[in-house]
Amino acid sequence: MQSGQSLGSSQSTNATSSAHSAGRVSTSQSMAARPARTEAKPAAPAPRAAAAPVSKASPADDSMTPPDAKPGECYARVILPPVYETVTEQVVEKEAGQLVEIIPAVLEEAEQRVLVKEASERLEVVPAVYKTVTERVLVKPATTKLVEVPAEYKTVSEQVMVKPAHTVWKKGSEAFQNVAGATGEIMCLVEVPAEYKTVERQVLVSPATTKAVEVAAEYKEVERTVLVSGPTTRKVVIPAEYDTVMVTRVKVAEQKRVTPIPATYKTITRTVVTQPSRQGWQRILCDTNMDLKMMVDLQLRLTAKGYDAGPAIGRLTDKTREALTAFQQANGLATGGITYETLAALGMIAP
Repeated sequence: MQSGQSLGSSQSTNATSSAHSAGRVSTSQSMAARPARTEAKPAAPAPRAAAAPVSKASPADDSMTPPDAKPGECYARVILPPVYETVTEQVVEKEAGQLVEIIPAVLEEAEQRVLVKEASERLEVVPAVYKTVTERVLVKPATTKLVEVPAEYKTVSEQVMVKPAHTVWKKGSEAFQNVAGATGEIMCLVEVPAEYKTVERQVLVSPATTKAVEVAAEYKEVERTVLVSGPTTRKVVIPAEYDTVMVTRVKVAEQKRVTPIPATYKTITRTVVTQPSRQGWQRILCDTNMDLKMMVDLQLRLTAKGYDAGPAIGRLTDKTREALTAFQQANGLATGGITYETLAALGMIAP
């Protein structure tokens, strides 16, 4: 099959052979860029133009190749518009309610004993009771005083050394003490004993101290008045006072009557989306089935319907793309390529 470049898709696929063999996908800069598997959000229904689409949109198809393609045809995955349906339903015009009626109470006159003055209590004071008692009162408490005890000494005698024992050299005086052949002078070392004397001194036997001496307490007898029983109160009951009066009282109580009021409904007609916007294969024009004259005709017809397609030069410009998309959206047609249903809506081909 001859591969043709799509005029309405930036990524278009050429139709396969009649035996549905896999076709090669060619890319070109055109309007129907194939989305990355995302669905467009459903848009609000746009007002349709007088010329309704004459060719039925193909259903959404997630297959990689167009179904039932024929040699010489070009297809593109385009954005199919949402499908709407007009439905009629009943809605509540006025919700159910209640009618409330108040039936007044029935009154009557009657005698009634009423309380004029409530019962009460009065407190009477009972004075305190006293008596006179004699008591021994402490005038001066028992105390202790400290008495000084002087120190005790005794006299003792003891030997005190006046001069300690020592030695002195003395000259010898006797002839037998001379040594032959010596100088004739003799020196002797003589020990002199220590000298003592007896002295008396005072020795402490017991040191000076103090001792505590008890001083007895002093008392006297006094008379005083003591409380036998304190003052108290006594309750005296004062009875209630009543009187007979004419009063109005309820014979039959007030009543409330509730009557239910049913809800009212009305019928409305509204448009609902039965199928959201989606992707699907549709037959489009490409360089194998579109010539310069057809492109010029497309630009002139778009401009004539109020969609400025730019100069009719027979080439798909950005201005022509914008006008084509605006026409398709306004008429509820698939967007993303120059589809055959768009050509039918413009009157370029038979339905």
